[in-house]
Amino acid sequence: MNQTLTPCPNYIAGEWLTPSGPTTPVYNPSTGDVIAECPAGGAAEVGDAVAAAAAAFPGWSETPAVERARVFFRFRQLIEQNYDKLCVTVSREHGKTLSEARGDVHRGLENVEYACGVPTLLFGDTLENLARGVDCETLNQPLGVCAGITPFNFPAMVPLWMYPLAIACGNTFVLKPSEKVPLTAILLGQLLEQAGLPKGVFNIVHGGRPCVDALLTHPKVRAVSFVGSTPIAKYIYETGTRNGKRVQANGCAKNYIVIMPDADIGKTVEALSTAAFGCAGERCMAGSTALTVGAAAERLLPDLIAAAKAIKVGRTDQPAQPDMGPVITAAHRDRVLSLVATGESEGAKIIADGRGARVPDAPRGFYLGATIVDGVEANMTLAREEVFGPVLNVMRMGDLDAAITQANASAFGNGAAIFTSSGRAAREFKHRVKAGMVGINVGVPATMAMFPFTGWDDSFYGDLHIQGKEAVQCYTQQKVITSRWFGGDVGDVWKK
Repeated sequence: MNQTLTPCPNYIAGEWLTPSGPTTPVYNPSTGDVIAECPAGGAAEVGDAVAAAAAAFPGWSETPAVERARVFFRFRQLIEQNYDKLCVTVSREHGKTLSEARGDVHRGLENVEYACGVPTLLFGDTLENLARGVDCETLNQPLGVCAGITPFNFPAMVPLWMYPLAIACGNTFVLKPSEKVPLTAILLGQLLEQAGLPKGVFNIVHGGRPCVDALLTHPKVRAVSFVGSTPIAKYIYETGTRNGKRVQANGCAKNYIVIMPDADIGKTVEALSTAAFGCAGERCMAGSTALTVGAAAERLLPDLIAAAKAIKVGRTDQPAQPDMGPVITAAHRDRVLSLVATGESEGAKIIADGRGARVPDAPRGFYLGATIVDGVEANMTLAREEVFGPVLNVMRMGDLDAAITQANASAFGNGAAIFTSSGRAAREFKHRVKAGMVGINVGVPATMAMFPFTGWDDSFYGDLHIQGKEAVQCYTQQKVITSRWFGGDVGDVWKK
């Protein structure tokens, strides 16, 4: 289909710049049409953006915290005023339903609201008379230039996890959004510019690995935040720290949901369907594996199969909205199909098959239906790899101990949940399961802005997590001041 492509400029030193050179296509996943061409930048563009951010840092870091917060109060208001436009943009370039896009933007907005409280978040500690006449205090000061490298699956929320708080803390920032979904990042950047942020404080550069490597090795970049796959998270952590940077790098997940025989089946089916198939399964907190304990499978699966088969797949760029949209690209769809086929060849049974999903008015869209695979065993590919699609594995466990053992055998540790009416079972699970975020009768235990997003093991590399107080620590460095003043008896050695 011939159509006008949406502009996709970099934003450097307060200027919107469209570079010449190679590009990568940005698709509308609902139709398969190309809607933009994303610049494939590299070291030159990163160098310009970092230089702009470094030049802006002295003035911005000396701007009072209350004034920095006011920029984000205005930014918050502009997001509210442009909410529908942002949601449509997210849906158009990612394929989320409008309802899911609203959730994406809303969760991002919560992080902007958290950043508005930065004057309080930056409080240090004070102790009078640490020794006689000696006082001690701590200050939290900004690092300098920070960078964010974000994935395709949450075009609004994940970038907003990073730069509002980093900038509110007094840093300047370079964002490299996913080349699959650059348009939401651009729109948010335009709103931040309208909020009155000084030139150079926030910058956007587009590109792939050359762009990433330039950020990881640039001597003026002090901290890097990343969300994506585990192999890339590990690479970013190792490369960034080797180059003297503070790094928080979030990777893959394999999130287990334990269903006990005493679970409320209606509520469990509803939560499990949302956890497994929401956002077409393309989220690091997706409930991708159900561990049914004892008789739970017989109680759960008939209703769960019916719920999966009832999920309507379709275009998300139309007024009439489906229950689930497409996945991000044709290549990603084919990868998910391949993993399901591998599971079948290894002996698992497909009990709800979404592989034949078709949307008649969008034959080139990237569609998959909700799929449930039963009889998955620990040695199967589906049990080990993150599928990142609308596929739910079912593994049958003899008891809670076996379910916890299976969950803890995973290399990843993002989220885990249990559905039960037993307080004893819930306590045992939350105490023993090895995951950073745990849900009790909550299918997607993703935290809000004031709490950290605490992945464990191969789901996270670093020491200070995204969101909450840990993020404030990540974007600041602590200074400790010990003081004594002489004159009269003040500060002198005490005498009887």
